[in-house]
Amino acid sequence: MSITRLDVGTRMSSVVIHQGTVYLCGQVAKDKYQGITEQTVTMLEEVDTLLVQAGSSREHVLSASIYLKDMGDYDAMNAVWDAWVPKGHAPARACVQAAIAEPEYLVEVSVIAAVAV
Repeated sequence: MSITRLDVGTRMSSVVIHQGTVYLCGQVAKDKYQGITEQTVTMLEEVDTLLVQAGSSREHVLSASIYLKDMGDYDAMNAVWDAWVPKGHAPARACVQAAIAEPEYLVEVSVIAAVAV
């Protein structure tokens, strides 16, 4: 059984690949002091970067769990999300309100994807 881990730290790896499936750790915005739109944009840019490193892409996303600090940001986050997801490739998805580790972050996402063949 082969497991590949990228950007391995003491607490977690940024990416784990096992049997053709890519697991990303939770991704947040590059700048936690921006509003929900900019945080969502840069969070998804981080997802794109990690997917490419893992040999995948947004067209191969299987599942996403989105955590919002405030459900009042749901529509603004979805406007960015809907533009990011390729037409015909919407993953299974959950979106919940949650306390995020650092209070300035407004959104976090955890993604599971298939390796591109």
